[in-house]
Amino acid sequence: MMKKVIFTTLFLMTAALTVGAQKFALIDMEYITKNIPEYQQANNQLNSLSEKYQKEVEALSKEAENLYKQYQQSSEKLSSTQRNQREETIVAKEKEAQQLRQKYFGPEGEMKKKQEALISPIQDKIYEAVKQLAQRYGYDIVFDRAAAENTMFFASPRIDISDEVLSKLGYSK
Repeated sequence: MMKKVIFTTLFLMTAALTVGAQKFALIDMEYITKNIPEYQQANNQLNSLSEKYQKEVEALSKEAENLYKQYQQSSEKLSSTQRNQREETIVAKEKEAQQLRQKYFGPEGEMKKKQEALISPIQDKIYEAVKQLAQRYGYDIVFDRAAAENTMFFASPRIDISDEVLSKLGYSK
């Protein structure tokens, strides 16, 4: 982590010294998204869906846990065939819960797909607005304040174009 900070700082200092004519700007993506109602609605929708999916997964996990507790209490009274059947049932229920978790929250799960459907179009509009402003005002580089948080110690508010991005998107602050 420290190497990354040092490297980034040295890179920025070198870039600033060698290319004095470059123009920089900053955006605050968190600030921008907080001021876009559609983004907030999409985020709320994702949170609700995530809670719903989480409850489903937890319900299956709880079923598996209850089956296991019942098994522990009665295992001494069961024949080996019955024990094997119960163990298989428990394992199957645990596997079902894990598969459901993967289906909903995995790298290609329902949450990822829903996020791409709801959030990506808004982010694309933001990036396009930033690009247009950068071209219009001749900015060579536009940093996201949140992404550069660990390496940027100070930035003048004069170079923050977050409000201009919101205005370009049709939102005024």
